[in-house]
Amino acid sequence: MALPLLSGTAHAEDCYIAAPPPPVDTSEVPLPGQPVPEPVPVPETPVGGEQLGGCGPAFPLYAPALPTEITAASWLVADLDTGAVLAAHEPHARHRPASTIKVLTALVALRELQLDDTLVATQEDANQEGSRVGLAPGATYTVRDVLTGLILRSGNDAAHALAMKLGGIEATVDKMNALAKSLGALDTRAATPSGLDGPGMSTSAYDLAVVFRVAMQNPAFAEIVSTHQAFLPGAPGGPPLEVWSDNQVLRAYPGGLGGKTGFTDDARHTYIGAADHGGRRLVAVLMRGENQPVRLSAQTMRLLDYGFELNGAPVGELVTASPAPIADVEPVDQSVQAQPEDPMFGTIGGPLALLAAAAVAVVAAVAVQRRRAALARRRRSGGDDHP
Repeated sequence: MALPLLSGTAHAEDCYIAAPPPPVDTSEVPLPGQPVPEPVPVPETPVGGEQLGGCGPAFPLYAPALPTEITAASWLVADLDTGAVLAAHEPHARHRPASTIKVLTALVALRELQLDDTLVATQEDANQEGSRVGLAPGATYTVRDVLTGLILRSGNDAAHALAMKLGGIEATVDKMNALAKSLGALDTRAATPSGLDGPGMSTSAYDLAVVFRVAMQNPAFAEIVSTHQAFLPGAPGGPPLEVWSDNQVLRAYPGGLGGKTGFTDDARHTYIGAADHGGRRLVAVLMRGENQPVRLSAQTMRLLDYGFELNGAPVGELVTASPAPIADVEPVDQSVQAQPEDPMFGTIGGPLALLAAAAVAVVAAVAVQRRRAALARRRRSGGDDHP
């Protein structure tokens, strides 16, 4: 039986392999005097496996029918422990991350700061646009406190406070991009630590899965992301600040491990959700989705259900480091040195060596042409609880 098409699936010409779709507002206009960033280069071969490149779905043979009412333009389901990609749809398509990029922000902070380091929130932190956890100017917080507000309530004030602790917005974004590249998340360019849209911002469902998997290997992140409720310091002299997770996979899905939600006008709805069924831990990532006909959290749960049903061969893998660049094919040395005589064929390594060298050259040339053709085809094809 033919598998049904996903509702909301992009057509081939809208696959956005090179760059996200055009913005709908002015949030990505560079500052005066700053150039418009060029798209992030497209790798010659898809990171994680050939089946993950280009447009359309990738799933094992004899897989069950894909879930219905999935509106995400791009999605992926993978095993958090083995890194096996179980199924995907245009996982390397470039889209805007919205607040899901906060996972990368958190990972940078966890690698550079101590959890008991402290900072004093500022009015500039509190004035950040979009979702805020409610950091009070003048109040002292630990890095753990701020990370909790960053993940549970998607606080842009928390992202700004962490960025200031890390050396400023520009320095933090540079660290985020360097870390993404080192992990093999080559579709990613952060422009802000909060996920608010900025010039050149892009990532992919594949990259977010890579980053989330690495983050989940950090015990502090895994603990924070699975927290349902926490209390942070309130305003000086005031009561504590009560914080609840906004991730419905954590709150409502059996075995939910948490994740991250996101929304901007340009990104639309983005979602990361993870769950554990009997020791098997999966993550689902959805990008550029809509909350109709069902909310993106429900769509994420359907994809997790689908992933737990699958038992076929993986369609790819989540890498843990940036792939080495494909070296240019070395020219074959056509010179033939003197070789011992063979009674039947004459000089060993003479005619036979030339034939072997020619065969190697042909195979190498075909491989290069295939890689170039695949790249050309890809280039031609071109939080749930927010509004």
